Amino acid sequence: MGIFMVFLILIVITALLLIVAIMVQNPKGGGLDSTFGGGGAMIGGVKQTTDFLEKATWTLFGLMIGLILLSNTVVFSHQSEPENLPVPENVETPAPAQTPVQQPATNQPAQQPAGNQPAQQPASK
Repeated sequence: MGIFMVFLILIVITALLLIVAIMVQNPKGGGLDSTFGGGGAMIGGVKQTTDFLEKATWTLFGLMIGLILLSNTVVFSHQSEPENLPVPENVETPAPAQTPVQQPATNQPAQQPAGNQPAQQPASK
């Protein structure tokens, strides 16, 4: 298993834990704390469950961002450098295609060459 797969598995696990931590919270203050009867009071010197969930959410978020940045740094530093790659021999680059130039259209009739042109007679009155 490569280093990429290790980071991928760690990021997926962190993402799933982050989803669980967010889904357990209630945005209106009820959440897991009111389910277990906390109701905002301190029981036995332990803070509210919502404080724990909020800290867990931010910690998982930071861990996920850190893993992503670290994976980019480590995975891309292990890739081979461009000068180490083999260069194919006898490779010809294709010439750029030339497009035909079109003449602009005019409303004048095409003129015939001088030898094929009928003689014009002056108009009689």
